[in-house]
Amino acid sequence: MDKHVEVLIIGSGAGGGTLARCLAEAGREVLVLERGDWLPREPQNWDPEAVFQQGRYVSTDLWKDKHGKTFQPGSHYFVGGASKMYGAAHFRFRERDFEEMVHVDGLSPAWPVRYGDFEPYYTKAEAMYHVHGLRGEDPTEPPASGPYPHPPVAHEPRMQQLVDVFSQAGLHPFHMPVGVNLTENDLPQSACVKCNRCDGYPCVLTAKGDGEAMGIRPALAAAGSRMSLLTRSMVKQLKTDASGRRIASVLVERDGELLELSADLVVVSCGAANSAKLLLMSANDHHPRGLANSSDQVGRNYMFHYSKAVVAVTHEPNPTVFQKTPAVNDWYFGDANFDFPMGHVQLTGKTNGAMMKGYKPRLTALAPSWSMDKIAAHSMDFWLQTEDLPLAQNRVTVDGQGQITLNYTATNVRASEELQHRLESVLDKNYGVHHFAEREIYFGSAMGIEAVGHQAGTCRFGDDP
Repeated sequence: MDKHVEVLIIGSGAGGGTLARCLAEAGREVLVLERGDWLPREPQNWDPEAVFQQGRYVSTDLWKDKHGKTFQPGSHYFVGGASKMYGAAHFRFRERDFEEMVHVDGLSPAWPVRYGDFEPYYTKAEAMYHVHGLRGEDPTEPPASGPYPHPPVAHEPRMQQLVDVFSQAGLHPFHMPVGVNLTENDLPQSACVKCNRCDGYPCVLTAKGDGEAMGIRPALAAAGSRMSLLTRSMVKQLKTDASGRRIASVLVERDGELLELSADLVVVSCGAANSAKLLLMSANDHHPRGLANSSDQVGRNYMFHYSKAVVAVTHEPNPTVFQKTPAVNDWYFGDANFDFPMGHVQLTGKTNGAMMKGYKPRLTALAPSWSMDKIAAHSMDFWLQTEDLPLAQNRVTVDGQGQITLNYTATNVRASEELQHRLESVLDKNYGVHHFAEREIYFGSAMGIEAVGHQAGTCRFGDDP
C-alpha cells in the first residue's frame, strides 16, 4: 500500500492525537500511524493485579542503562499512547518556567518562547480535554484568558480535612486541574463516575481525557474518509529526497509487510525517546548523525522529573474513592529557607494493596495481601514532583539494530528531599501524636529510570542557528 496524504502523524498519544483532531476538524487529510493497537476494553483494565503486578499493558521493549544493564521501560504502545495510563492532571507551565532559572544543581536555560505564546493553546486544550478546575486558588498559577471549562472536582471528606490542615499551616491548597468527562451534579448520566481506577489504569469507560478519547476518536468522527488511522504500524525510517531537505517517504512495517508512505507534512510525535530514536535511525549521507542533528543535540537533554510516590499511613482510615483532587505549589519555587525550586505536591489516585505490591515487589514479596490492604486503607497517597535539568550527558542513543540506551543521572535530588521534608513536617504537626502507633509512617519511593511516563527533552528547539 503506497499512499500520499496532506499530513502524516507518527504517534497517537496526547501530542499526535490532539494535532490529528485539530487538523481533522479543519478539513485536512490526515493519516496517523500507531505502532500499537487499540487498548482492549476488558475487566483487566481496572484489575490492580493485572495492571500493576503483571504489567498487562506494558510494552515488551528492553532498553539499556548507562552501565549496559537491560531494563524494561514502562512504555504503553496503544492508540492514545502513554496518556491511556496517566492520572488526568492538566497543569500549565508557570510564566517563570519559560525563563532562565537557577536550581540547586544548576541552571535551567530560558526557552526561546514565552508563556504568552502558549496561553491561547492551553485554553483550547483545556476545553478539548474537559479540564475541571478553579482559577485563583494556586498562588503560582499563570494568567489565563478565561475560567476552566468545567467546575473543580469536589474534595471528598477526608481530602477536605487534609485541605483544611494545609490551609491552617499557611499553605494554599487548590483543586487539581483534572481532565475527565464528568458531570458531578448528575453522576447517573455522567461518563466519568469518580471511581478509584483513574490514576495508572486505562479507563474502561473512555471517560478520561486521553489522546484516544479526546483526540483520535473525535478526529475519526469529524473527518470521515479524510482521517485515517493505521495501528500496528512501526515507523522504521524517514527517507529524505535527493537534496536532504525534505522527507520524501516514511518506511513503515505493518503486520510483517513494508509500506512506503508520503505526505506534504510529516509530524514526529512518538515520545521523547522514540522520536529521538527515529531521527537517529534515519541517518543518511546528507545527515550522517541523524535527521535534524547537525548540532548533535538529538537524544540529549533527556528529562523525566525527579518524582517520588510517598504514602503516609495514619491511624485514621482514609475511605476516599477519587483522591486525586488536592494539590500544593507553595514550595514550587522554593521558600525562605531553601532558595531553589523544590517542586509540586499532589494526591495520587487511591492506593490499594495490590498496587503497593506491584510498585515494590521485592520489598513486599513476603507480605500477605491482607496486610497491604490494611496499610492502604489507612494511607494518604502523595506524588512529589521536582524538575530535573536538561543535561547534555543525559541522553538517548541507539545502535545499528535500534537498541536504545538511556544514559541518565538524576539531578535536584536535594530539592526533592527538601520538598518531602516540608510535606512530612506539616503532616506530623497536624496528625502526629505522642504514641508511635498513631503517628504517620512514611513509605517513600523515588521513580527509577524505567518510569518513562514523564519523558521529555531529546528534540529541543532554539533560536541559535
